[in-house]
Amino acid sequence: MTRALASLCGAGFLRPAPGTWGSALALVPGAALLALAGPAAVAAGAVLLAALGWWAVARELPRSDEPDPGWIVIDEAAGMWLALVGLPGFGWLGAAAAFALFRLLDVAKPGPVGWADRRGGVAGVMLDDLIAGALAAVALLALSFVLPGEWFP
Repeated sequence: MTRALASLCGAGFLRPAPGTWGSALALVPGAALLALAGPAAVAAGAVLLAALGWWAVARELPRSDEPDPGWIVIDEAAGMWLALVGLPGFGWLGAAAAFALFRLLDVAKPGPVGWADRRGGVAGVMLDDLIAGALAAVALLALSFVLPGEWFP
């Protein structure tokens, strides 16, 4: 059960780039929730995903020889949903920007994202993606003030 949850029902075993697959898989329901219920619902969903992810990763990590197994992608899902919180409403361009910005921050690991990643353990697995998602949300929110309209409805 925890393996299926941590891998998002096996999406973490897709190659190449399992983190990108996990983020893309999370984007679809996250964007739908944003369109139907708004950013607050997506934020609540991100908190739920983070809590479930923390629980699942805490159980799966001791079974692995890797410090951050690539197949664990629930952290990417929670981070992706946090990035979507920065959009005031649904728009395909905004959702694409959220995805691209989240992946860029997750891969490049600037500043606090890298710090969290180096912590190791469950915190290292989960926090880097949550911080990347939060930073993406802040950047998207700032962009929504600069570029209102169809780009960021």
